[in-house]
Amino acid sequence: MLKRWNDVRVVAFDADDTLWDCQSWFDEVERKCCDLLSPWATAREVSEGLFSTERRNLPLTGYGTKAFTLSLIENAVRVSGQRLTGDVVMQLLELGRELLTFPTTPLPEVSETLERLSCSRRYQLVVFTKGELLDQENKLQRSGLEKYFSHMETVSNKTEKEYRQMCENLAVAPEQTLMVGNSFRSDIAPALAAGAYTVHIPFHVVWELEKSEEYPHERLQKINRFGELLEILG
Repeated sequence: MLKRWNDVRVVAFDADDTLWDCQSWFDEVERKCCDLLSPWATAREVSEGLFSTERRNLPLTGYGTKAFTLSLIENAVRVSGQRLTGDVVMQLLELGRELLTFPTTPLPEVSETLERLSCSRRYQLVVFTKGELLDQENKLQRSGLEKYFSHMETVSNKTEKEYRQMCENLAVAPEQTLMVGNSFRSDIAPALAAGAYTVHIPFHVVWELEKSEEYPHERLQKINRFGELLEILG
């Protein structure tokens, strides 16, 4: 463990694609949507249209399953030239509903690592995620990991402001906080800007809107396995 990390008191974890797989389920729904809309558009046209619709709607709908489902249907109506039948709309709604109940099985080494960190009683473990409150709470409950965390915050977006507010809510300074996540754009860059330490664990799939430039930093470490956290935290 690096000496400059000795003062860390709170370890905050992103949820989706850090503790469990999420993006793969969204990608599968997008593939099924492309199949449903094949009479009207190519898979590329559907996917590109969906991404543009999500990006346009983001300031109003935010992140999450319900926002995604609205964009899914809006894009389908558009690419079909408003010829979408009620049956196809219901199928799209059902695809969105499936995203509210998919299994949030912990990723490799997550349960064991959280167990050891929790037993050490050295750190306060919290979940800091963005999206829809009820959906995120349900996913954490389904994962079976809820028992390891003393606190959970779900925000509409992750910026430097939200990281500073989280620290204030937990009564710790940013330099006493370590943020662990898969997205450099949401989990790493704004946490560094706030003054926190960070650990980046890339996931094998990344949502287009989460892609960003990466850069080195003295308060950043990048690892390949979740279990490597134990080495960083001693």
